Amino acid sequence: MNLVNYKGLEFFVIYVLVPISFAIKYSTWIKLAIGFIGFVYIVYVLLKVEKEKFKISKSLNWKLFFKQTLTRFLVIVCVTYFFVFFTNKEAFFGVLLDKPKLWLFILFVYSVFSVYPQELIYRTFYFKRYKQFFKGENIVIFINAIVFSLGHIFFKNSLVLVLTFLGGLLFATTFSKTQSTLLVSIEHAIYGCWLFTVGMGDMLGFPS
Repeated sequence: MNLVNYKGLEFFVIYVLVPISFAIKYSTWIKLAIGFIGFVYIVYVLLKVEKEKFKISKSLNWKLFFKQTLTRFLVIVCVTYFFVFFTNKEAFFGVLLDKPKLWLFILFVYSVFSVYPQELIYRTFYFKRYKQFFKGENIVIFINAIVFSLGHIFFKNSLVLVLTFLGGLLFATTFSKTQSTLLVSIEHAIYGCWLFTVGMGDMLGFPS
């Protein structure tokens, strides 16, 4: 099998077959094992094959990043604030008000142990391995948003798929411009933590 065919199969397994399989009912332990093995494989390829250094670039434009992220965040805040207020008022800032310690704990665990691994898989690995197979940066970003959304199909919720597709567009755009796993992880964490805080945590699988 040549390298192109291997990468094609790799892409299909990681971004299509495994996510769809997670939406099927079978042993949670097997799913965890598949996820763990897959993540170890991705980290190995990044380190040994793609020679990823996992270093923070000194040339990052932090000011521009936070300016753009803040603008997007304000839009997200406005839309989701009214969405939760009018559709699920009982959940409105529920965890923050009723269980502040749990709220802080979940924000930390989510940001470190969920967001960063997701960004390694869906941005760093994806762009390093497959960017050259798509014609044009817009196609690269669009396909990335599709597979990121597909990665959440196990929630079996159409709104989650829409939100993660839109999030995928934002995160892929940020990574495309910055080539920084750290920056896109910060952006991802900010948006995700807000959705949990405002009251959309149950829909997105956060403990409450």
